[in-house]
Amino acid sequence: MEVRLATPQDAEELLEIYRYYVEHTAITFEYETPSITEFRQRIKQTLKRYPYLAAVDGHGKIVGYAYASSFKNRAAYDWSVETTIYVDKDVKRQGIGKKLYEALEEILRKQHVINLDACITDPEIEDEYVTKNSVQYHEHLGYHMVGKFYKSGYKFGRWYDMVWMEKYIGKHKEHPEAFIPFSIL
Repeated sequence: MEVRLATPQDAEELLEIYRYYVEHTAITFEYETPSITEFRQRIKQTLKRYPYLAAVDGHGKIVGYAYASSFKNRAAYDWSVETTIYVDKDVKRQGIGKKLYEALEEILRKQHVINLDACITDPEIEDEYVTKNSVQYHEHLGYHMVGKFYKSGYKFGRWYDMVWMEKYIGKHKEHPEAFIPFSIL
């Protein structure tokens, strides 16, 4: 398996991975699967400032993706990003997510990003739409719990809590190095 930069031309394969999570889980709070045009635009927009990566198996099939996005759209937050990852439902627990996150972190360090933030669905009671696996997975990768928003998302006729988890990948200096947008890295 290799990790490479995703491109807008990968949108169809990436969207097929994401479609499952939209339609069958509360991991994402989107109700409708985005159109291919919208999804392609999301990739293009992300790549202006942040990496968007794809994991490709030995047969050339994309089996997962990860990207970073703005934590908040203010200059003072340039050193913080929100991380997102999706792995094909049929190939989970094979180390794909870890490889994606390692590659993502390597690039983000070069951009002088320090804080990785992940917003994760955290059900009070596990159900057929979401388990606590995402929280445990992020803890395994070195993220720690920052806070919880109770009953902040509604999908499939029930309320879900959200948690923020954070991981530091750099040092907080009095005068940090300037953020470098991915498009000029």
